[in-house]
Amino acid sequence: MKKMMLILSSLMTISLSVGMYYYAKQYTIQQLTAKEKLEAQVREEQPGQEPLQPISSDEAITYSLQNEVLNITYDSGKSWTKVPIKKELLFKGEYNGNEQELMENSYLLNNKLAAFLYMKGPDLEQNQLLLTYSRDKGKTWQDTVIADNIVALRFRKVRFLTENFGYVIFSPDRTMSAEVSTVYLTNDGGNSWQETVSSNVTRLISDGGFINESTGFLSFGTINPEEPDVYVTEDGGNTWSSSVFHIPDKYKRIFVTAEVPFTEGDHLGYW
Repeated sequence: MKKMMLILSSLMTISLSVGMYYYAKQYTIQQLTAKEKLEAQVREEQPGQEPLQPISSDEAITYSLQNEVLNITYDSGKSWTKVPIKKELLFKGEYNGNEQELMENSYLLNNKLAAFLYMKGPDLEQNQLLLTYSRDKGKTWQDTVIADNIVALRFRKVRFLTENFGYVIFSPDRTMSAEVSTVYLTNDGGNSWQETVSSNVTRLISDGGFINESTGFLSFGTINPEEPDVYVTEDGGNTWSSSVFHIPDKYKRIFVTAEVPFTEGDHLGYW
């Protein structure tokens, strides 16, 4: 009889242990299910970052400014490379856009070069104008300081005509309808930059550029211009002189600002 009681007691203990094990397991499963449901709900309420979309669907080489980050792609968005520049620096200065697209002429993006011009500094009067660029499709990046003590950057443009020769034109410190435009040149691929002699023109610049290492143009007049106002250098920016335009009467007050010309055979042409 005593032996039978011991056997029954053992069976009851085993049954109770098994029951508690399955209860605990079921409770744990229910807890995990509830946690997973909660996490799924949070994901629905706070979705993650959207997949990057190219700013231009027609170009294989382009960029994205989604998620407050500048990324570039060379394969229509199949893969992306982050550019090591804070987005807000790309628009620092005198800018009134929506920051959905990079400013025209403030960057270069092609198979040979990715380059971005921007201003960085602790306050309004101690900014640097910098160029961050890559020649290996974003695998490595270089930073170069073009100018110091920049105030209220407005116009900005960067271009490279060859692997070594490039130019940056910018206009800081605008006061009403007056400013000083500045030109810097590089002959070593962007590692160092030299300022050219000033044109001493204080009208607002509308465009500028070089067609080779010696010949460059600065076009002025953005507020109610009446005729083109262009200065030219033929010695790499050591001197600037005013250009003379002979405009037929029927085009006067129509052709009032000039863009940078291009070489067409043995003469220069305009778009």
